[in-house]
Amino acid sequence: MRALTWHGKHDVRMETVPDPKIVNPRDAIIRITSTAICGSDLHLYDSYIPSMHRGDILGHEFMGEVVETGSGSNLKKGERVVVPFVIACGQCFFCGKQQFSACDNSNPADKTDLSEIAYGYAMSGLFGYSHMTGGYAGGQAEYVRVPYSDVGPLVIPDGLEDDKVLFLSDILPTGWMAAENCEIEPGDTVAVWGCGPVGLFAVQSAFLLEPTG
Repeated sequence: MRALTWHGKHDVRMETVPDPKIVNPRDAIIRITSTAICGSDLHLYDSYIPSMHRGDILGHEFMGEVVETGSGSNLKKGERVVVPFVIACGQCFFCGKQQFSACDNSNPADKTDLSEIAYGYAMSGLFGYSHMTGGYAGGQAEYVRVPYSDVGPLVIPDGLEDDKVLFLSDILPTGWMAAENCEIEPGDTVAVWGCGPVGLFAVQSAFLLEPTG
């Protein structure tokens, strides 16, 4: 398959790489139909994030069609799904509190020390975002393996086009959480610094969360 790969600072390449395979019963293989570039991909492009390896496949905002599933997946072939950035097992202490980005199981134990130094707490696995977050291949590719596919992916109803739902993978929930964390009250003035795509979603989310009291 073809995929966008990292080879160093300011060096990304479209290359032919091996197709992903099922390695765990809870895996699914997704044929990518839409993917996006996140602002945080610039951190990889500019080589600010450590533990990248040459040939790593980038991308963490994607969706597509299920083409293969493991025996433990609840997805069905042919379903369209949006896949969240965060990889979460759904069974650990943090997943039980819906704090999926702190999942104890999706990031291999020997990779978590660096993420704890960088972010303050050991992170979950993430798609296409360095080996300190598990070294998982990303979705700027023709296909991707989705671990714990019975937890994260959102099945999309027929009739919704990709560009109506793709942003549920990362960027819209990020803006929504920013607005939600503000605990907006009647009469508040809400300001957003850094009004790029996430900021614009924060603005729209603030309008949606506007109290009526």
